[in-house]
Amino acid sequence: MTRRLSVAHLSAVDLPPAQFVEAAARAGFDAVGLRLLRVTPETPGHPLMDDPAALRETLAALRDTGLAVNDIEFLRITPETDIASLGALLDCGAELGASHLITAPYDDDLGRLAETLGRVDEAAAERGMSAVLEFFPWAVVPDLAACWRMVQQAGPRVGILADSLHADRSGSSLDLLGQIPANRLPFAHLCDAPVHPPYTTDELFHTARVERLVPGTGEIDLAAFVAALPPETALGVEVPMTARTAEIGAPAVLAELGAATRAFLDAL
Repeated sequence: MTRRLSVAHLSAVDLPPAQFVEAAARAGFDAVGLRLLRVTPETPGHPLMDDPAALRETLAALRDTGLAVNDIEFLRITPETDIASLGALLDCGAELGASHLITAPYDDDLGRLAETLGRVDEAAAERGMSAVLEFFPWAVVPDLAACWRMVQQAGPRVGILADSLHADRSGSSLDLLGQIPANRLPFAHLCDAPVHPPYTTDELFHTARVERLVPGTGEIDLAAFVAALPPETALGVEVPMTARTAEIGAPAVLAELGAATRAFLDAL
């Protein structure tokens, strides 16, 4: 199976963007997702919009390797989200050539969330990007069905980011995934994990942020997940493996992850 394959920054989030791009290229990936905003207190963000030297280094690494930037991440949409304040982030994404901005749902007022998401997408579109909304089983948009309702309310081009881990642990319907138009599913995240419901919130957080498994080495039905996606949907591998990274280093982890993911996809 041939799909464009990117790697999310969370898979080696301690690597600065330029080094991450170089390691991803050596690992055989086609593109990267760059984490420009800090998501949790335990994991860094790499705000290239505030660091001209690091931005220049990253742009040089992209030119030298030929890799693309699939996405920048991720914007928490909260009651306080101010569209006017996003200019530097979105301008940086445009300079990097990013196609998408990942957003996350953190506003309990779902009507306001949809309105803000639509406005974020409009601002992204002005820079040649689109917004995608990721769902999480612990968030106000917990599953695929809720996410599909939300993006339709937000606007005609807002996309969904379906992550195989969150889809499985939220009990999301793969039948529904197969019914969503391709333009709403520009890319999806791929990883594996044990399957042993029910899960505590701490278990959900730990797996999502600290220890996932390489595709094909866990118990999620990834073959069914990939088969439900439109053929043109790109894949982004998001597999933080903290213990393995401490053992062999982030570049080696990316090399293992790239080889194993390609082998898994080729066998489908």
